[in-house]
Amino acid sequence: MNIPFSRARKSSRRHNPFLNFFRDDPNAADRGRRRLRMRKFLAYYRPHLPLLLADLLCAILVAGTAVALPLCANVVTSRLLTLPDAPQSFAQILAMGGVMLAVLAVQIAAIFFVDYRGHVMGARIEATVRQELFEHCQKLSFSFYDRQRTGQLMSRITNDSLWLGELFHHGPEDLSIAVLKYGGAMLVLFFIDPPLATLILLLTPVAVAYALYFNRRMNRALEASKRQIAAVNERVEDALAGIRVVQSFANEALEKERFAEQNRRFLHSRAEGYRSEAWFSVGTETFAQLVTILVIIGGGLRILAAELTVPDMLTFLLCVAVLVDPVQRLANFVRLWQEGYTGFVRAMEILEIAPDITDRPAARLMPAPRGEISFSNVAFGYEADGPRVLEQLSLTIAPGEFVALVGPSGVGKSTLCALIPRFYDVEAGAIRIDGIDIRDMTLASLRRHVGVVQQDVYLFAGTVAENLRYGRPDATDAELEAAARAANAHDFIIALPHGYDTDIGQRGVKLSGGQRQRITIARAFLKNPEILIFDEATSALDNESERAVQQALLSLANGRTTLVIAHRLSTVRHADRILVLTADGIVEQGTHDELMAQNGVYANLHSVQASI
Repeated sequence: MNIPFSRARKSSRRHNPFLNFFRDDPNAADRGRRRLRMRKFLAYYRPHLPLLLADLLCAILVAGTAVALPLCANVVTSRLLTLPDAPQSFAQILAMGGVMLAVLAVQIAAIFFVDYRGHVMGARIEATVRQELFEHCQKLSFSFYDRQRTGQLMSRITNDSLWLGELFHHGPEDLSIAVLKYGGAMLVLFFIDPPLATLILLLTPVAVAYALYFNRRMNRALEASKRQIAAVNERVEDALAGIRVVQSFANEALEKERFAEQNRRFLHSRAEGYRSEAWFSVGTETFAQLVTILVIIGGGLRILAAELTVPDMLTFLLCVAVLVDPVQRLANFVRLWQEGYTGFVRAMEILEIAPDITDRPAARLMPAPRGEISFSNVAFGYEADGPRVLEQLSLTIAPGEFVALVGPSGVGKSTLCALIPRFYDVEAGAIRIDGIDIRDMTLASLRRHVGVVQQDVYLFAGTVAENLRYGRPDATDAELEAAARAANAHDFIIALPHGYDTDIGQRGVKLSGGQRQRITIARAFLKNPEILIFDEATSALDNESERAVQQALLSLANGRTTLVIAHRLSTVRHADRILVLTADGIVEQGTHDELMAQNGVYANLHSVQASI
């Protein structure tokens, strides 16, 4: 597993969030983190405080009416047994029946509000957490995603959030109703018959101990289940995103086997969880039935001893029945806490990751640049303890200069370009635009002035026009067409079934590789930045399209600072300057003719390509 914030649990007891939140931990940092997370958890209720209070008020009404109904039944049965005046008793019974119907109406209304508006509150908080997760993921830098798997992140944003909504809704209400019902029913029981009530009270710790034991088992199973469903999502995302590779190698059977194995692991983890839940439910139900039997036997004996009346016995039994619901609600709360709070912790693990690339406190907006770019003793490596890709690199690019980067793969051409818009930060040295350190500019303003066509072409699901407007959302139709013409894309776009309104499918699957490449180039043209970076921008084009794009690129590059990376040297022979990079850094630079005359690395690369 690649996600560093998803540590395997050594012990479910140690990491059980319900049992261990308030446990003394020798690690002060862990205690502080748990407190901060709990405060964060409770803070999500703040915007919904009126709704939460109304929900809790209705929960109080639900609990109060549940205890009131047995008391009403006591009045009715007492009246039936005494019957001093039948007509009068009949009227009193009918009156009490009316009271019970009124109590029932209040209870039904309160339950409706709790179930409906409480769910709305939970869904809103769930949406808030999911939105925060998505927005935070947008801030995380390339280095974070270099280490992660998309399926794992998607599982945290989607699946884990679903459990959160249920916890935020049912948590307060179930806990409130359970405590109030249990407390109210026990008060009535002690008022009716203290010895019998004491027996029930003494049995409660046994039920609690049983519940806590299986609570630990459920927690372990739930954590395993969440890890396994994340792995399933990862497997699905990987297989479907690479479906063309799968089918081209006729490896459908292999992918089916891989998915089936991962699916079996998830099923096994779910089965373990269901087994624990079943024992949990059986235990609570058994406790309720045993208590009922004990009350019937004990109450019967006390009636024979004239220490308990029949109406009180009936009321006692009804209150014992009321006690079943708190036990079930507490069981439900424990389950929700396990499912929801472990999901909340997984969400917090992402939200607590600070972005590697951020604005400095005094960062300022970048003005429209002239376009001078300077690298001063720049060093960079993708891993802190790994080899550096760039070492002590110094370079100055003049405003409006057309610079090409060539050389073998893996020598840092793409890395050098990725440092300019701060997709990564340098480890040493500095990069300046017009003499200003790019770290002193806000990220948003810096990237608005830098256009990038990356080696890995990515188009969003939607229409051609929607993908083009990603470069500038307020662009007019005329500007879309002009950008498409500049990238030699207009002709094939209007030949599509619906022209610019044609849906291109997920990742642009309905287009050819060259068409996708040209749309990404048109998108960069539409952005109209002062600094252009083309990373292997024409690598997927046929010769005719490549020539057309080269002409458009030369026209667009006029007066702009442009960096182009290409393995095909024919695409950069008109560059103002060509930089030849190897593992030793920049070993040659000059125009095409100058480098050919040197008969060095560039000339050798050119002769090798010419012979192919």
